Amino acid sequence: MRNPFDTDDRRSFREMVTKFLETEIWPHVDEWDEAGGYPQEINEKVCELGVFGFGIDEKYGGLGFDDQFMRKDVSVEMGRSSAGGLFASVGSRNIMLGPLTELANEEIKLKALPDLMSGKKGGSLGITEPGGGSDVAQMKTIAHRDGNEWVLNGSKTFITGGMQASYFVIGARTGKEGLGGISLFFVEADTPGFTRSAIDKKMGWWTSDTATLYFDDCRIPADNLMGEENKGFYAIMKNFNYERYMMGAQMLGMAKRCFEECVQYSQDRKTFGKSLIEHQVIRHKLADMSAKIDAMDAYLNQVAQLMNDGEMPVAEISKIKFFCSECLESIASEAMQIFGGAGYLRGNAVERIYREVKVMAIGGGSKEIMKDLTVKQLGL
Repeated sequence: MRNPFDTDDRRSFREMVTKFLETEIWPHVDEWDEAGGYPQEINEKVCELGVFGFGIDEKYGGLGFDDQFMRKDVSVEMGRSSAGGLFASVGSRNIMLGPLTELANEEIKLKALPDLMSGKKGGSLGITEPGGGSDVAQMKTIAHRDGNEWVLNGSKTFITGGMQASYFVIGARTGKEGLGGISLFFVEADTPGFTRSAIDKKMGWWTSDTATLYFDDCRIPADNLMGEENKGFYAIMKNFNYERYMMGAQMLGMAKRCFEECVQYSQDRKTFGKSLIEHQVIRHKLADMSAKIDAMDAYLNQVAQLMNDGEMPVAEISKIKFFCSECLESIASEAMQIFGGAGYLRGNAVERIYREVKVMAIGGGSKEIMKDLTVKQLGL
């Protein structure tokens, strides 16, 4: 469906990203997925495109401008590549860049941002803990001031990109219980008292590195506090809004790839003397998939324009997150039905996307939390 907000600049940017992914990533997705990793230089190649530089000043290696439609296009094409695990790891820097750019002091920004923008070093956001995920207000990791240092104790888990990251933005409790006692800190991977271990045997995102982080009397300079003490929750929530929107866009890309694969397969596959696509039941499945894809796309475009206008429509972003995940669940399931036994074999995009649907409905805030947040935002 035509995007009425499209421009020549957006189209050119999208075509550049698409060409790179189809040339440099698509041919290797199956191989890297089975290997459980990817070459380090991919980080730098992806970052060279500038896809993580939106809203970041050029002096730090950013683009010097922002555009939500271009952000959307990047995520759509990453989703369409079916390389979910790869872009979970490469893109883990993206969900910590907002707080780092807006809250860190100049010394930290000059040190970390050029490394992150170039892909030479990775970064991750540490919020989720073993005892709680979406319920950020129950955070147990603590930080207390000791002279000119902060001392962190606790742990974080399910941290995407956490094994290869050099820089972290970490949430820790510095005050009272609840939302008002959380602060954000900049932590480097070589800091004494910081360790990490890999989380393996995941259902999907095999290519991504996922970690549990440990802080045992981990001492960092007092200046590594990012923003105001006890005000970190509000920065986290703003960051989550961008993450949730981008996950919606990625799910759109995954849905598009499922549809493309189904069209091609149903044209090639013959049953009962005719192509699969000539059977009415298959044609109806494709019609339903296409309608859901158009609805996802239209929703994302409308909200992108609102965000470009300076709004942060929390309710709509929350609805995008759960709506897109439910659409993708349906589309991926139908794609598996169309592929039949062939879809159950490893080494194809439909099988991989089907495995990775569920993490999209959980990560960044579960769909149940998103629905609850939506109703609250509606004042009900």
